[in-house]
Amino acid sequence: MADDQVVERKLAVIFAADVAEYSRLMGLDEVGTLRTLQAYRAILDRLIAAHHGRIFNTAGDSVMADFASPVDAVECAVAVQEAIDKENANRPAGEQMRFRIGVHLGDVIVEGSNLFGDGVNIAARLEALAEPGGICLSGAVRDQVGTRLPVAFTPLGEPRVKNIAEPVRAFKVGGTPLSAGKTRQVRTRALGAAAAAAILIAAGGGGWWLWSGQHAGTEISAVPVPTQQFSAPRLSIVVLPFANLSNDPEQEYFADGITDDLTTDLSRIPDSLVIARNTAFTYKGKPVDAKQIGRELGVHYVLEGSVQRSGKQVRINAQLIDTETGAHLWAERFDRDIGDLFALQNEITARIARALQQQFAIAEASRRIDHPDAMDWTLRGRAALTRPISKENYEGAVGLFETALTLDPKAPDAAAWLAIVLAVRVFDELSDSPKADLQRAEKLAAQALAASPNSAMAHMAMGQVFRAESRCREAIPEFEAAIAIDRSRAPAYAHIGWCKFLTGSVDEVVPNFERAIRLSPNEPGIALWHGRLGIVELLQSHTDEALLWLEKANSENPRLPVVHAFLAAAYALKGETERARAALVEAQRLSPVYANLASVQKSNWYDEPKIRALAEATYFAGLRKAGLPEE
Repeated sequence: MADDQVVERKLAVIFAADVAEYSRLMGLDEVGTLRTLQAYRAILDRLIAAHHGRIFNTAGDSVMADFASPVDAVECAVAVQEAIDKENANRPAGEQMRFRIGVHLGDVIVEGSNLFGDGVNIAARLEALAEPGGICLSGAVRDQVGTRLPVAFTPLGEPRVKNIAEPVRAFKVGGTPLSAGKTRQVRTRALGAAAAAAILIAAGGGGWWLWSGQHAGTEISAVPVPTQQFSAPRLSIVVLPFANLSNDPEQEYFADGITDDLTTDLSRIPDSLVIARNTAFTYKGKPVDAKQIGRELGVHYVLEGSVQRSGKQVRINAQLIDTETGAHLWAERFDRDIGDLFALQNEITARIARALQQQFAIAEASRRIDHPDAMDWTLRGRAALTRPISKENYEGAVGLFETALTLDPKAPDAAAWLAIVLAVRVFDELSDSPKADLQRAEKLAAQALAASPNSAMAHMAMGQVFRAESRCREAIPEFEAAIAIDRSRAPAYAHIGWCKFLTGSVDEVVPNFERAIRLSPNEPGIALWHGRLGIVELLQSHTDEALLWLEKANSENPRLPVVHAFLAAAYALKGETERARAALVEAQRLSPVYANLASVQKSNWYDEPKIRALAEATYFAGLRKAGLPEE
């Protein structure tokens, strides 16, 4: 293969089947065995096609097929074994044939119409683990199937298989009988109870995978009959190819680029499952039925969109759909000048990725779950942080992350988020015990970073701790590391901007805040970002500009004491005494920090001599005029 040749890969569900004891059968009767195999292969070929599979390789008695959906693949395997059992019941014992089937979900290499790689090899190894007439699945397939099929699974542990470096988590299909009146529900068709019963009776035991006695073996971890038609894994999504609505076919590359970048950006979200690009592109140009796509791919969410270019303008629409309900959870439209197409593509994809991070947390936290685990509580904590900043909202989020860590003390995501909240509420002057909060935050951030050194959130957590401890020169590299891992982390730009300010680099503040606001204009902390832009303007004696930003921040969130304090100083410097006093009273009501000027001056914001000098000439002077006592 040439060095510059791009290897095409995709995520696929591999179905591997072969005949048990085929060599023995051939030794007994070559012609008869071959004829039986041809008859049974016709059954396999028909059922694989009916379940949206594609046969890509055959050799002797073996069949290899790929599917886009784990549910389709397992449903096909069950249907095959049912049909084979039925066929065996109508044949003399000497002509009967049993197949073993293995199913695995993994990355594969595409070469023409054939597939290669560990994804294929693991499916073949699982097939070898299956009993004659049985089905063996990898853990990846088992997780994706969830409770969407009324079958049961027997855990087989994590056996090591030939030529595969890591152990493979394996499950055998087999389980308990369905409750009275329940029949196997196939997604592609509906059978009446009488018809289903007739099929099972005619099969003469063909429904083995539904019954407990025949192949139960060790204790079975039974999957209950689903009460809902469909339930996908949390944080699972497919980014469908964005439609090119322009008259120019050459703009197709831009629409595809948006799709590719979003797939990459969303895959960086912790604990997310993002369907691979090649699978997503099989839906290109087809009508979107979110519920059907959710069932086929086993995802909770579908992101779809369009790109339309006219002259020097481009319009991009995106919408997030819940595949269980079909409800549109979020939608946004972006109108931009073309300019630098590459820069525009980066900006739009980062903005969408940032918005979806928040929407995922809100949507998942709103789902009713009988027994929430650590991840559920973490998502609820993240959802609480999408509300406007306040002492009460911080306290609520802390409680939710604490619950997550109680259930799983080693959960790095929960540790990182709790560290962030504890540090930020100290920095925002909303903590009742800042010293204790910072000590705990530092331990949690270190724990998260040790467990997940490539986690953007772990670096964000450590950066927030350093920032709250007035160690801004150490915080900046942590925020930069978070951006390098996940460029959609808009708050990291704002934090870098404020750290630049606290270290005296005033001219670098505004560009970083503008970048953060452009990436996430609906950020829960947007009021604080606007407020800090006002603070920077006031300290540079730009009082009119400062008032514009501070009043905007106050209109967005009136519960930020620091905004009221700087408004008091700005109004006083403008000679608006009554407004200055009213703002100061509100700041004092919200935080004890503003009891006197000495308390305000203790803030680590003013450790840098250059910043303290600016504050003395503007902020401190304004607070004195507003009536704040020295002591």
